[in-house]
Amino acid sequence: MEIKKETYSINYNTATATVSCEGSLRLSGNEEYGPIVELLDHVADSEPPILTLDLRQLEFLNSSGISMLSKFVIKVRQKKNINIVVQGSQNIPWQGKSLKNLQRLMPTLKLELE
Repeated sequence: MEIKKETYSINYNTATATVSCEGSLRLSGNEEYGPIVELLDHVADSEPPILTLDLRQLEFLNSSGISMLSKFVIKVRQKKNINIVVQGSQNIPWQGKSLKNLQRLMPTLKLELE
């Protein structure tokens, strides 16, 4: 599954259960984030034992996007049988602070900042 736009791309690799996000997500509100939410919901509903969210190439994520990610983490937490690994980059300013907040929503979330 893939969503490819001018400023970003999101790809789900079913073999590795990895969602990779690249580029810059500056969408406005739930409506514009809808296709991404659908992709993430599909991934959560498939219930892989370990799900990796690779954000290392995601240079920008606005507050609507952070809210979308937070809701996704809460959905995964409610499933109780999915472990989630979030990969980020310390070189991208928004990631250090925002990704650590995801651990507050799901304490078992494994955060890998490189």
